[in-house]
Amino acid sequence: MLDSFFEFGVNVQILCSVGVMLLCGFLTTRMTKPLHLPNVTGYILAGVAIGPYALHLVPAAIVSGMDFLTDVALSFIAFGVGRYLRIDQLKKSGTRVIALTCFEALVAAAAVTLCMYFVFHLPLNFALLLGAIGSATAPASSLMTIRQYHAKGEFVDTLVQVVAMDDAVALIAFSLCAAAAQGGGGQAETVVLLPLMKNALALVCALALGMLLSAVVNDRRSVDHRLTLTCAAIFLLAAGCAAMGVSPLLACMLLGATYANVRKDKMLFKEVNRFTPPLYVLFFVLSGMRLNLPALATAGIIGVAYFLVRIGGKYLGAYFGARATGYPAPVRRYLGLALIPQAGVSIGLALLAQRLLPEQSGALLSTIILSSSVLYEMIGPACARRALFLSGAIKKENGKLIRPTKEAAQEKRKLRPVAANHPSARWNNAGERLWPLRHEDGNAARSIRK
Repeated sequence: MLDSFFEFGVNVQILCSVGVMLLCGFLTTRMTKPLHLPNVTGYILAGVAIGPYALHLVPAAIVSGMDFLTDVALSFIAFGVGRYLRIDQLKKSGTRVIALTCFEALVAAAAVTLCMYFVFHLPLNFALLLGAIGSATAPASSLMTIRQYHAKGEFVDTLVQVVAMDDAVALIAFSLCAAAAQGGGGQAETVVLLPLMKNALALVCALALGMLLSAVVNDRRSVDHRLTLTCAAIFLLAAGCAAMGVSPLLACMLLGATYANVRKDKMLFKEVNRFTPPLYVLFFVLSGMRLNLPALATAGIIGVAYFLVRIGGKYLGAYFGARATGYPAPVRRYLGLALIPQAGVSIGLALLAQRLLPEQSGALLSTIILSSSVLYEMIGPACARRALFLSGAIKKENGKLIRPTKEAAQEKRKLRPVAANHPSARWNNAGERLWPLRHEDGNAARSIRK
């Protein structure tokens, strides 16, 4: 459809494609809302509908040219995750959350590996690598669902900490499995040690950049300057990760965690969240557009088995891990439902695994991961929403989810002085400043002398 815009230039086609993606993403959420599905599910379904394998509203060339949006969106999402990795909060949970994360990730990896090896009689190296990749979890969908429904509580805190550390566990597991699959050969040293060294370098850069950001972003700077400096840091770190060929997730998480621990400032994360929604819409719509429908038939029963076994492994691993570490019943029962999404790091690991395997096996593994990732992203948000509701993180009243209203938000607002340079500030003849206060309803109160 948009091919006709080529006569106006590629720039026109790109701008039109972005507009179509945003509009279709919004319109789809209007249809999924009555079904009580999260917005993320609607965005992904919109991407599938307008993608190259369905209505073809956006050309494949445009889709492939928007790969940078994935890095940008994941970088901002990971930066936001960093705010939950406060040392004081981790001290409260102790080693429980680390043990829980390792348990659920490794149980999922073991379940996939055993299924591929004993049920389908696939080579051990293929089963090990696919199992290691299966341990990864994509934080984006779960975090967007938490944000949409304003979920809070111990369940949410545990979930965020688990998904934040899950990718680190997956990277370590993949490195060990890659070494085992290659039997310690020279190729294994290249594939295993080099990515670990690159990730370590990215983390060092993230730590240094986080300390620098904490020093230059302070309360004396305006909101515009705070956002500008923060975006510059995130983009530079994402660019460095892309240059080294590693995922920006871990590095940007550490960037956000460093700032959160040094400055203990939550406002910066809220300021960043105010302009990122359109970026997230493009990211999830683009994820849906990448679903290769013909490739689903290629994966066949092996792909279906991987899809189902990983879900079962995640759920059982989270259940028994939470039970062994003493978490309350809501975490034991429902955490596994929120750990279904998979993308980002898993796709990058699939590309690395493809180099280690024979051509046919590598292509099969890549197809399984790419196809299942989009399917996980489609059902993951709905499962996360269900887990948040059942755990009590979001509540229901008269069949409808309770969400903060404008009136409720205004009631929470306290009387606060308007800044001295605000247009509504007043000065009397003696040069004394009169500070107008705001009522709880948001209207300006009469000016009084401070």
